Amino acid sequence: MIATAPEPVETEKRLFLSDEEVKGFVSEGFHVSHELLSEEEIEELRSDAPKLIRGEYVKADSELELRGDESDEELLAQVLCMHQPHFFSPIVEKYVKHPKICSILSQITGAHLPYWDGSVKCMQSMYFIKPSGYPGQAWHQDEIYIPTRDRSLIGAWIALDDAVIENGCLWVLPKSHRDGVLYEQKAHGQPGEFDFAEESYGFDDAVEVPVEVKKGSVVFFNGYLLHRSKKNLSEGYRRVLVSHYMTTSSLLPWGQTQGEAVAKYDKRSIMVVSGNDPYAYKETTRPDSFYFRGTGM
Repeated sequence: MIATAPEPVETEKRLFLSDEEVKGFVSEGFHVSHELLSEEEIEELRSDAPKLIRGEYVKADSELELRGDESDEELLAQVLCMHQPHFFSPIVEKYVKHPKICSILSQITGAHLPYWDGSVKCMQSMYFIKPSGYPGQAWHQDEIYIPTRDRSLIGAWIALDDAVIENGCLWVLPKSHRDGVLYEQKAHGQPGEFDFAEESYGFDDAVEVPVEVKKGSVVFFNGYLLHRSKKNLSEGYRRVLVSHYMTTSSLLPWGQTQGEAVAKYDKRSIMVVSGNDPYAYKETTRPDSFYFRGTGM
C-alpha cells in the first residue's frame, strides 16, 4: 500500500508535489524538481565553498596544505568534496533545511510507509566541487553506507551548476530500489573514470538514464536506487550539495561501536528538518570538525 502524501509538518504549508508525483517517486525511485532554487540562492551556496575551505567557520580536517593566500579559484581547484559542512556553515544548514526541499521531503521520504507522519531528519551533507578532469563515483547504493530500518534513506541533490553528461551528471537505474536488495561490491578497475570507492555489481545496467538538470534543480532519490556519476570532461565545475535524510522514527545504526546492540544503537548526530523526533529524549550530538577530500586524494 502506498500512503497518500501527508501534510508537511513545520514547513511551508504549500504542497510541492501532487499525489501522482509522490507515487511516481515510490515507483521509479527518484524525482526531479526542476530549478527549485533561484539564481541568488545558488550563488549564496557557491560563495560559501571558499569560506569552508579557508576554515572561516572551523578548521577543516584535511591532508591538503593551503598557503593562505590562494584565490577562490585556486582553492576550488584543489577540493573534490567537503563532508558534513551543514554542522558548521549557517549557509549550508539553511539549504539542508530549505522550506521547499523539506516540504517535498515531508511528502516522499516515507511515502511507502502507510502510517508515516511526514517527519524527517538529516544525518549527512556533502559538498562536491568536482573540478575539470576529476572522477565520478561508480555504481552504488547509499543505503550501503547509511543503513535505515524502513528503507527511507533519501538524497536531495542540489545542482549548483548545470549538470550534463559532459561534466559528470548523475546516472540512475530507475526502479532498481524496488526489491530492497543491497548488491555486492568490488574494485571497479577504472581509476580514470571513478574515485576509490568500490562498485556495486550483479545487475543489468542497460536501462540506465542520465539525469541532466539545470542549476537550481534538486534530484531526490531513494537510498536503494543504483546510481553513479562519471568523470568531468568539461572545462568547468560540476558543483553539488547533496544531503541525506530519513524518517525520524527510524533509528540510525551508523558507526556502531563494538559491544553496542545494533537493534538499539542510534547515531544522534542528526538534524530534524520536518515534524517530530520520537527519540528527542536522547542527547543529540554534533561533530567537532569536518573534513574535505582534495583532488589528489
